[in-house]
Amino acid sequence: SNENITKELYLYQNYPNPFNPVTQIKFDLPKSGNVKLSVFNINGQKVAELVDKVMSAGDYSVDFDGSKLNSGVYYYTLESNEMAVTKKMVLVK
Repeated sequence: SNENITKELYLYQNYPNPFNPVTQIKFDLPKSGNVKLSVFNINGQKVAELVDKVMSAGDYSVDFDGSKLNSGVYYYTLESNEMAVTKKMVLVK
């Protein structure tokens, strides 16, 4: 067994933050399953879907390019196996 596998879904703060135009989002999956990583604006509208697929347990990192979006606050949500975690990020142009 791999002792390094986390027991819960973990979503890291994006880096850099604030960002322009690209930032990196890291997350840890405790077990395999369908994974969705989505970005929303402050009105709750989905502006990007970065991941939507079955993934195995492990540590991942995804780049998000906000060059087509306006400056402001955005939220990114990771969903997998009935769990969801949301964090806030700031795009500054």
